[in-house]
Amino acid sequence: MSEESDSLRTSPSAASLSESELPPPLARTGYVCSLTEDLVAKAREELQEKPEWRLRDVQALRDMVRKECPNLSTSLEDAFLLRFLRARKFDYDRALQLLINYHSCRRSWPEVFNNLRPSALKEVLASGFLTVLPHTDPRGCHILCLRPDRWIPSNYPITENIRAIYLTLEKLIQSEETQVNGIVILADYKGVSLSKASHFGPFIAKKVIGILQFFLHGSDLNSLHSNLPRNILPKEYGGTAGELDITAWNAALLASEEDFVREFCQPGPPCDSILGQALPPEGLSPEAPCDDSMRAVKSQLYSCY
Repeated sequence: MSEESDSLRTSPSAASLSESELPPPLARTGYVCSLTEDLVAKAREELQEKPEWRLRDVQALRDMVRKECPNLSTSLEDAFLLRFLRARKFDYDRALQLLINYHSCRRSWPEVFNNLRPSALKEVLASGFLTVLPHTDPRGCHILCLRPDRWIPSNYPITENIRAIYLTLEKLIQSEETQVNGIVILADYKGVSLSKASHFGPFIAKKVIGILQFFLHGSDLNSLHSNLPRNILPKEYGGTAGELDITAWNAALLASEEDFVREFCQPGPPCDSILGQALPPEGLSPEAPCDDSMRAVKSQLYSCY
């Protein structure tokens, strides 16, 4: 949403007031901004985030959730709602739809989201299928490295890989820096058979919206180095940052066990009572069958992030 139309971004309870007539933002103690001055400026320019109206915008989204989706079982904390506002450039309607998508995907895909915690995915983490590189790119983006060749299908189903990806994204997105800068996904298909690669097609087949960017490379690393400089890459990818080490990121995830237990391992009401009359994710009809093609759509990640 452009700055020119910012005056239209009002909460339902204040729809008839101009910005100059709106009351000052509510004083809340639950949120303290951790962004540097540079990132505050970047968020203002790229995400249409105005620090002086940040809590007003959060309250507007909170009001919309309570009014339009009263049965949506979701956190209404400032920091949590800010994730969705930033991902949709403070467009209230699109942020609300993303929040609905997020919970719809979680509740309707239990084999991925139930018991989603690091200790349940030790085999995936130990395989080296994914890790987060220790250095960010020049724009400040964390780099999530996927190595499908490390997955042995006979060891565990592909849903375990998807669970590990969601787990990692959830951990990364907790950081406000990540919410502003985004995440780069480096997918290494070198040495992956065609049959195995077909399992991962949905992850890269559709343009990803929001915080995710994908880079794919083969044996020629020149194009990779044009996007990611060699000094932040491990030597496996022609870089100078030492050997690829998965232990640090695995340890960081395992240290977050209690956070994921609270978020994903508590019993909840049935899906219907949570979503109520909420709209389905964009592009999906309420009557759409939950078949393999549906799961392929869900696995593209864009609905949740």
